[in-house]
Amino acid sequence: MIKFSIIVPVYNRPEEMDELLDSLSRQTDKGFDVMVMEGVCERSCKSVCDKYSDKVEIHYISDNTGRSARRNRGMRESDGDYFMLFDSDVTLPENYIAIVRKALDEEYVDCYGGPDSANETFTDLQLAINYSMTSMMTTGGIRGGMKDVYKYQPRAFNMGFSREVFEKTGGYLDMIGEDVDLSMRIREAGFKVKLIHDAVVYHKRRITLKGFFKQTNTFGKARILLTSRHKGSLKLTHLMPSIFVVGNIFLVAMAIVWRWWCIIPLLLYVMGLFTESLIKNKKTSVAWLSIATAYAQLFGYGLGFIEEMVTRKASNAAAETLYRQ
Repeated sequence: MIKFSIIVPVYNRPEEMDELLDSLSRQTDKGFDVMVMEGVCERSCKSVCDKYSDKVEIHYISDNTGRSARRNRGMRESDGDYFMLFDSDVTLPENYIAIVRKALDEEYVDCYGGPDSANETFTDLQLAINYSMTSMMTTGGIRGGMKDVYKYQPRAFNMGFSREVFEKTGGYLDMIGEDVDLSMRIREAGFKVKLIHDAVVYHKRRITLKGFFKQTNTFGKARILLTSRHKGSLKLTHLMPSIFVVGNIFLVAMAIVWRWWCIIPLLLYVMGLFTESLIKNKKTSVAWLSIATAYAQLFGYGLGFIEEMVTRKASNAAAETLYRQ
């Protein structure tokens, strides 16, 4: 039977760890342990780990390294033969481990990923962000529900891979977009990857609208770096947010200097966002917020992509860091 080791990097987020460990303590399949890899911080989650120590096998380690280094250390020091990677802001349905084990028993692969979703505990903003990150009307459709397994790239908020994968690839690198980079290197190393549709996590992002913009801005910058490291990986989908930014600016400018009806395409798009979110979430407040989160996501990603394409600041910094490694 596969022994799973769950690797969770965390920093200053004891409340999140409380919810994640609570969901892990309720798993119907108990064949796992948890490596909590915390950076040196003011709000340690050590007491939270102690709280669940009689329900879950937890190994708490704290060191003053980056997130990628802590993930790698957790995998090196665990005794599992298959790793599950989660962010600290997710919770799991009670049958998550059982679902993954069944899927791997039926068709073993060395790497899998799963989608993220929302549940009844989410705030309106969290629901709106979840909508933006998963809707086909933004870039969200490429994240969790993609059916083309040849293009699917698991993300570290919900993915797993074998110890053999870790040993062959060396794990995560210290760079932005490190989880997508690892997904690409896993495929390049010849390992099979699959999406387990039912392996859903609830991704409860605790960020503001400003924080969401900043996060997606980093995603946009990371795409340029990933393109330079993995030739041929840039697709039309990755260009769409930048095209969206330029298109919005152009249409607004045309409406100001020429005819007001130039913004009709934007109004139709906004109406589409509102309607789809209202149908999915059944809350008017979330539908209005979804317009803001969709624009934060697309402008954040698009502007980050354009900035990095022009300046290459993040790419140069990453190259320096990787060279030192």
